[in-house]
Amino acid sequence: MMLVELTPVPAVALPIAELSAHLHLGTGFADDGSQNSVLESYLRAAIGAIETRIGKALITREFSWQITNWRDGGSQGLPVAPVAVVNRVRLSDAAGTQTIADAALYRLRKDFQRPVLVATGHFLPAIPSGGFAEIDFDAGFGATWGDVPVDLGQAVLLLAAHYYENRNGGAGQADPMPFGVMALIEAYRVVRVLGGGT
Repeated sequence: MMLVELTPVPAVALPIAELSAHLHLGTGFADDGSQNSVLESYLRAAIGAIETRIGKALITREFSWQITNWRDGGSQGLPVAPVAVVNRVRLSDAAGTQTIADAALYRLRKDFQRPVLVATGHFLPAIPSGGFAEIDFDAGFGATWGDVPVDLGQAVLLLAAHYYENRNGGAGQADPMPFGVMALIEAYRVVRVLGGGT
């Protein structure tokens, strides 16, 4: 199984001004934007760390997930939430020949914690022997920073500030993520039972 981010978070969706204000970078002197690229890198790192920890995409973008067999022939949990739409299911055989599965054969069952691809009949499209399926889908809370839940947005700002303030290696290995960040994201963490099986 392999998850690939097909489209990155666009720079215009990142809260660079909010992080700058959080860090008080504009206090006492003119803000010429010289720190924007640095702030962007810390925001991307913080978003990535939080998304990995909670199993959710904050800003909507397209992902592709490759899988060699369905966990259950009639349904398959998706690895990221919340999923807005399944764009396509591609089936590849052992020789690399690819076909697009008929969209009438499956549907998305939306769920905040564990969205599921569900067969409209008894079974999902058959994965060729020795091949794999690729599910392309859009996941995230929305296209802009304003769509991100307030507590998750605050967690990103706190973690990005933590990275910025400890950029010279001041943070110890024992403290990879501040307690305040963990407290804010705890309610969003996914509890996996039986590896996501039914």
